[in-house]
Amino acid sequence: MQSEVRNRNGRIYPLQELAGACKSAEGIITETGGIFGELDHPPSLTVNLANASHVITELRMNGNDVMGKAKLLPTPSGMIARALFDSGVKVGVSSRGAGEVNESGLVENFQFVTVDIVATPSAQGATPKTIFENFQGNAQGRKVMTLAEQLVDDQAAQKYFQKEFMKFLTQDIFAKR
Repeated sequence: MQSEVRNRNGRIYPLQELAGACKSAEGIITETGGIFGELDHPPSLTVNLANASHVITELRMNGNDVMGKAKLLPTPSGMIARALFDSGVKVGVSSRGAGEVNESGLVENFQFVTVDIVATPSAQGATPKTIFENFQGNAQGRKVMTLAEQLVDDQAAQKYFQKEFMKFLTQDIFAKR
């Protein structure tokens, strides 16, 4: 989600609206372990668990943007999403919620529901990266991949790999570079 810029839907989300939505979502994630999302926006604001494709495990502010992490689920919709990602298709993510939109497109009283996987996101650049893409485009990730190939029969390498892999997983792979 992006604040302070007009998105493809013609809406502008003030920073305080998205910061409040993010804080609320963080509380839900902490309390429940995640927020379910669907493959494509349904016509309803209610998340239908029969159509869940992923679970959002983290949302946080990064300047004017809301960034996050999600895990694909082994559900029918999640498997379709995985197939799209695995095939290299660029899909996007888009927030689902309700609010009041004035004549200039400014959104007020935004009530965040979830983030869905969509074909065309309204926010510019709202295309998620998979862990594999991050491995390929990240020096630490490339190091981990090389180690993985070399550790098959080497106990010492396996221990070192585990340490480097944990470093990779805990770094902020979504930070702007």
